[in-house]
Amino acid sequence: MARPTLIAGNIAVENRRARHEYAILETIEAGVVLVGTEVKSLRSGRANLAEAYAGQQSGELYLFNAYIPEYQVKTVFTHETRRPRKLLVHRKEMRRLLGAVTREGMTLVPLAIFFNDRGIAKLSLGLAKGRKLHDKRAAEKERDWQREKSRLLRNRG
Repeated sequence: MARPTLIAGNIAVENRRARHEYAILETIEAGVVLVGTEVKSLRSGRANLAEAYAGQQSGELYLFNAYIPEYQVKTVFTHETRRPRKLLVHRKEMRRLLGAVTREGMTLVPLAIFFNDRGIAKLSLGLAKGRKLHDKRAAEKERDWQREKSRLLRNRG
């Protein structure tokens, strides 16, 4: 069975709750500093981004609380499952993102980890604003209407 793909490559893990909980205003592609067993574990597709977030630590951008399980093949070199992982973005872009987070009350939400054409793991990071309950309901209503509309048009012609 083929994996769903982003424009840039194969998705290893996706945060589906993020688009429901937040209004994504902008997406950024960032590199992630990983160790070998983390990459192997990501390729098997068992990671979880549900509770993950990005933030600043010692002047750098990091991914916190992302769960990448230990690689199943017993090796001497294992990794910590929820360690902070450094994100690789341009300094100017990092300043802009962190400025938006501090000034405008936005947050940096990881949307997906995927492998690009060269096989390098990348993180799709969204600059997002939290949704209220009524906003979530309205978005769900709009999504249902679009689905119903497409179904009606497909059946009609």
